[in-house]
Amino acid sequence: MSQSADQATTEEAHKGSQLQRSSPERIVRFALIPITIVTVAALGDLPELPSAAYEVSLLGLLGVWIIGLLVFRNLRRTLLRNQRALKKELTEQTVLTETSRSQSQQAVASSGLTQAMRMHPLSSYFTIAYAIKWGLLIPVTLAAWGVISGDWTAAFILATFAPFVGGIIMTYVTQGRAGLSRLRGSIRHWRIGWRWLLFAFAVVPTLVMLGIIVQPGALVGFLGVSPTLLVSYPLNYVAIWFGGGGLDEEVGWRGFAWSRMQSRYGPLWGTLFLGVLHSFWHGEEFLTPAQGGGPGTGWTPFLVILPIFLLVVLSCTVILNWVFNRTHGSLFAAISTHASFDAPQAVLSVLFPAVGATSMLLGASIGLGVTALLILILTHGRLGYQRVPTPKS
Repeated sequence: MSQSADQATTEEAHKGSQLQRSSPERIVRFALIPITIVTVAALGDLPELPSAAYEVSLLGLLGVWIIGLLVFRNLRRTLLRNQRALKKELTEQTVLTETSRSQSQQAVASSGLTQAMRMHPLSSYFTIAYAIKWGLLIPVTLAAWGVISGDWTAAFILATFAPFVGGIIMTYVTQGRAGLSRLRGSIRHWRIGWRWLLFAFAVVPTLVMLGIIVQPGALVGFLGVSPTLLVSYPLNYVAIWFGGGGLDEEVGWRGFAWSRMQSRYGPLWGTLFLGVLHSFWHGEEFLTPAQGGGPGTGWTPFLVILPIFLLVVLSCTVILNWVFNRTHGSLFAAISTHASFDAPQAVLSVLFPAVGATSMLLGASIGLGVTALLILILTHGRLGYQRVPTPKS
């Protein structure tokens, strides 16, 4: 290898190491206090919000501080690990001859898009997931605002399968048929122990219900459990398991993206990145009635509902990543837990007529948010992570 190439590689390593040392530390160091000031000031200027909104805001603020402290605790360990991985990668690169580099460039040129997707698996996955979801929601959004007419429910349902499609495509591109076989095996991995089954099917719905009950006035007009509800809940749950936020999403979020993000960024940063990307994957929905948007709603969906939704998704991401890690990569556990986030909200709206859609979301953020914070504290931000080799990509 030429001297200039060695020098460029050394400079790249120095810049990467310097960036790793400075960026996360600066973000954490200077973000906590401004976030606290802005949140308190915003709460003071918005007295018309329900009391539960203030509880959720304070819960989110507490979560920010806890996450910040955990980041400080784990930052050095993560940086050292990343630096070792960078040095190893650079060492492997330095042993390449000019001939092998030329052959590699020819391979990239010959395989085109497929090779580019293998080189950038996470970027490719999120591009596919976002493009399918947002593309299919365009007619749904236009219909909601009266620009076009027609029933676009089918497009909305199909859009939820964007992570599934992205996960399948990228698993095949990066790992071939063997990767798809492992993915199927993870979905069928249901023997995870009775404690995890109990958590997925019973504890999670209970947490959502408790978050709703603690809100003032939630029990007004409470209808009680009826035989119809006992029958409808399992049916709703099965439907959601397959196509309402379970299988259709988890094949992508946990099945493909999470293991790579966790290995690359660590469990804490990986969870934050995945939670934010997952939240804004739903972003266009806030222009439709599905998330309280549409004509006449103004900025309410984005200023009130979206922050609560972001807290819910981040809490769910913490819980799902923890469950996935502790069950040794069981997608069955992740899908079942995810379905238990959504199914109770669809059914509990019948039990609690005094609780609106926004309050229902607030209830989920309270019950799941407290649980997520406890998991972060008890696992020291590791979420049951045990480092394993990064999947080949």
